[in-house]
Amino acid sequence: MKHATAALLACLLAAAASAFGQVKTVLRISTPAVPDDWHVKMLYVFRDELNNAAPGRFDVQVHHSGTLFRQGAEPVAMQRGNLEMALLSMQDIARQMPEYSIFTAGYLIRDPEHLAKVYGGPIGDEVNRRIAEAMGIQLLQAVYLGTRQVSLAQPRPVRTPADLAGVKLRMPGSKEWLFLGQALGASPTPLAFTEVYLGLKTGTIDGQDNPLPTVKSAKFYEVTRQIVLTGHLVDALQLAISSKTWHALSAAHRAQMKRAATKAAKFNDENRVREERELIEFFRAQGI
Repeated sequence: MKHATAALLACLLAAAASAFGQVKTVLRISTPAVPDDWHVKMLYVFRDELNNAAPGRFDVQVHHSGTLFRQGAEPVAMQRGNLEMALLSMQDIARQMPEYSIFTAGYLIRDPEHLAKVYGGPIGDEVNRRIAEAMGIQLLQAVYLGTRQVSLAQPRPVRTPADLAGVKLRMPGSKEWLFLGQALGASPTPLAFTEVYLGLKTGTIDGQDNPLPTVKSAKFYEVTRQIVLTGHLVDALQLAISSKTWHALSAAHRAQMKRAATKAAKFNDENRVREERELIEFFRAQGI
């Protein structure tokens, strides 16, 4: 009887130890994107793929609409240990590594295919390595944001940058973004993404630049009368994780995370490219 009791106790202790060893790793992901945006939908694909690959190992929490950290604050939050993951722009990265502001320059990347080759090839590998070393942030996967176009609250003839003179064009508040606004010929006006809709409606800003899928998902078209197809920036975001979180994972879990990120990016990229093709007619039907 004593032997049976001892054996039972040993089994219970082993089960408890196993359960204790399966404490989930919390992965909070911050993005300014709204729920209808493909980037938010993509993050749920990432969550589901990771959970399927490693059941019970991760607790992936998607924080959209800038509800956890405002746009641009995520890198510092990750470096301080206050955030595990985020969708980062190269403008965010260039604040700490100015040499990578080259990726924020207009008309650098031709199209989504060119973008995928740049970030998915030797250039991207070297960029990722240097950012990990300098910032303590690991870039998992570049995802297509879209080709940025200029939206205006009131229509006006626009043929050259000079035609945007005096236009208060919303830009995120970094010098890289502000420089891009100036290069377009406008008067760049810093404003958080979450304030753009109201800014267009009230006249705080005259326009903004975003890819067409973002204009639709954020409902900017409701307060837009004209879209100028400038195609000035074929843009990407980076699905990123803090190096502290990354290095705490096993090699197997890192590989699973990379595969989940690749599948999520494919979902996003295909849908955004398709939607960009379709949205011209949608906006025309809205009277734009």
